[in-house]
Amino acid sequence: MAIDSTVSGATIKKGRMQKSESHGSLQMRNRVTGTYEQRTSSGSKAKHRSVVHQNKSLPSNNSPDFVKKPHPRPSDKLNPKTIDPFSDQPRAPSAFAAIYSKGGIPCRLVHGSVKHKLQWDCLPETLPFDPLLITLAEGLRETKHPYTFVSKEGFKELLLVEGATEKTVPLLPRLVPVLKAALTHSDGEVFGRGLNALVQLSGVVGPSLNDHLKHLLTSLSKRLMDKKFKESITTALQKLEQHGGSGSLMIIKAKIPTYCSICS
Repeated sequence: MAIDSTVSGATIKKGRMQKSESHGSLQMRNRVTGTYEQRTSSGSKAKHRSVVHQNKSLPSNNSPDFVKKPHPRPSDKLNPKTIDPFSDQPRAPSAFAAIYSKGGIPCRLVHGSVKHKLQWDCLPETLPFDPLLITLAEGLRETKHPYTFVSKEGFKELLLVEGATEKTVPLLPRLVPVLKAALTHSDGEVFGRGLNALVQLSGVVGPSLNDHLKHLLTSLSKRLMDKKFKESITTALQKLEQHGGSGSLMIIKAKIPTYCSICS
């Protein structure tokens, strides 16, 4: 009986120790879980406070700190301080383009399968040369289609009509400066159109152009140094001499001493 009592006491004591250990383990797990949940909760609260702080730092539309950028005013385009030199500024149409778009030039471009041509609203010989011929000469400086073709072809066709000489000679004082502007243009194609127009003009007015020739030869002498234009300029000078007679040769030689006469 003493032994059974001892064994029974030991068993009871062992059971109590196991319960104590189990209870201690449970408390330890609860502490760990509670600490993790507390850390997670603290992290979420801190993150929420950070987001709220950022939102508060950004001014709202109704906030006095919110500054709305004003829309550009039309007058800003006239103020040099508000113009961005690197932005693409819309360019106003040239005088020739504006006149053409409003129907001020009585002809239109007709697109053909092989080549283009002009269609006149009325017979070219019935048209007044003033100011139409000068306007077409101004269009020689254009660089965009269809203005390049209309000005070049219109100038040529107008000079081919009957009585063109009598209509053109009085316009030379106003026509020559316009041709000079084309001949001094930096664009090579514009220069070429101006050169062809000068040859065509000399063929119509003849020696009447000699009085104005010296104003046109300076730009030709400068371009003569360029191999690209040397042949075409030489041919043009020969035409000017042919149409202008002996008086034109002296003027050409005075401006371009290296020129060789077609008569020599």
